[in-house]
Amino acid sequence: MDADVIVVGAGLAGLAATAELADAGRKVLLLDQEPEASLGGQAFWSFGGLFFVDSPEQRRMGIKDSHGLAMQDWFGSAGFDRLDDEDKWARQWAEAYVDWAAGEKRPWLHAQGVRFFPVVGWAERGGYNADGHGNSVPRFHITWGTGPGLVAPFERRVREAVGKGLVEFRFRHRVDELTVTGGVVDGVAGKVLEPSDVLRGVSSSRTEVGDFQLTAQAVIVTSGGIGGNHDLVRSQWPKRMGEPPKRMISGVPAHVDGRMLAITERAGGRYVNRDRMWHYTEGIQNWDPIWPMHGIRILPGPSSLWFDATGKRLPVPLFPGFDTLGTLEHIMTTGYDYTWFVLTQKIIEKEFALSGQEQNPDLTNKDVRGVLGRARGGATAPVQAFMDKGADFVVRGNLPDLVRGMNDLTGDNLIKLDDLERQIVARDRELTNTFTKDLQITALRGARNYRGDKLIRVASPHRILDPKAGPLIAVRLNILTRKSLGGLQTDLESRVLRTDGTPLPGVYAAGEVAGFGGGGVHGYRSLEGTFVGGCLFTGRTAGRAAAKAVS
Repeated sequence: MDADVIVVGAGLAGLAATAELADAGRKVLLLDQEPEASLGGQAFWSFGGLFFVDSPEQRRMGIKDSHGLAMQDWFGSAGFDRLDDEDKWARQWAEAYVDWAAGEKRPWLHAQGVRFFPVVGWAERGGYNADGHGNSVPRFHITWGTGPGLVAPFERRVREAVGKGLVEFRFRHRVDELTVTGGVVDGVAGKVLEPSDVLRGVSSSRTEVGDFQLTAQAVIVTSGGIGGNHDLVRSQWPKRMGEPPKRMISGVPAHVDGRMLAITERAGGRYVNRDRMWHYTEGIQNWDPIWPMHGIRILPGPSSLWFDATGKRLPVPLFPGFDTLGTLEHIMTTGYDYTWFVLTQKIIEKEFALSGQEQNPDLTNKDVRGVLGRARGGATAPVQAFMDKGADFVVRGNLPDLVRGMNDLTGDNLIKLDDLERQIVARDRELTNTFTKDLQITALRGARNYRGDKLIRVASPHRILDPKAGPLIAVRLNILTRKSLGGLQTDLESRVLRTDGTPLPGVYAAGEVAGFGGGGVHGYRSLEGTFVGGCLFTGRTAGRAAAKAVS
């Protein structure tokens, strides 16, 4: 045997699993097809958002959360409807995850030095009935240091284990096969890729320079999802959402290709809920791209008016930040794969945040003065850079010029000035009174009842066509690929299951490749803040279970 355990994929789930294995004294080979610069995977690029329940941060902000309310929101969003089959284990993982988020999760991270921004964000607000989709209360906790701050303690633990001789990195090792002997997975085989010194996230060479075969008592697959493989996304696009978009941009690097899903299937594992996926509708092209078709997601407050490609306002409750997949499903009925935000300078200054650590240097660098500067007004430097250089932004002093700019940008000439103006004026009239029939205005007023939103997230209500709030801004929004919600079916010990429901001996899975647990812990919809947390929970579980199994 070359090691006790082989871990395939050096993202956050792989690091968490490896750290647990090393803590138990097991010898680990940690493989990844990318160079060492990409250690930490997608999590490094993330905002580091985490889903906690009844946290100290929530209580300090006056938020009353509970295990029961979180469970209600999770199951209302998940909509599990394959309970005798593909959702059997996913539902159990969901219950376990909410238990963890309401209990040990925060103290476990805090003990490793992870800290959190004091203002809790409110993502995926829903807008339906109480037992439907969405977060009833703010639960999105931003890691102080964003993605790099969350990856750091696990990378540190693994590197310390390297120093002790318990862990060995094998970068540029692309796994092409799980080897099976007598029905038991006992190793991996594949190709060694040529050395690469590309920067993190940049596409690396696929030139093969050798072969390898390695054996171990167990293999843990932590290779991520399919978001960088647009062909695979389209081939698995759910029929309930119509035809897949003709054009998409990528929220993840190209190496997030989904290869290990098919490789594990060939070894006998079961891939379930492949028609469930999570893509964002507020994507903008990165003016300074790192990977192919690099897109950034706008994390919007609720005030921008949202129009389809023809200039028709999206229906209730498809407001910014309310229902990601509901909005995506509606967009795909319009015949176009892009939409528009129309807003003001006043709104963009307070309500536009951009996903990813590189778009939030103040939070990433733990710059207290920089973070406090957000409350003083003005667009953040990254947002201003997109306004100045972004291909999807139109900034004009009046509505006729804005409409001309929108039509010039797309070349479709679909936006009609009279119709757009009629809808905006109608909305603006509703602000005259403290009561209204426009539910988006009701929603943004309600949001400002939360201290965190009023402080840094939601602009005071104002007329879009008020010259004092200008200039006017239009942003073309693209479909941005991101997450797989389905994956390898696993039991509560992260063991990969076969089609007959029994464990495939010798192989475990964690992170996105496992649908973040059980092959689809989120069901049809996510509550946000649950992706990197899912990597940690499943990675920790897989590492501990494998360590016990090979003892």
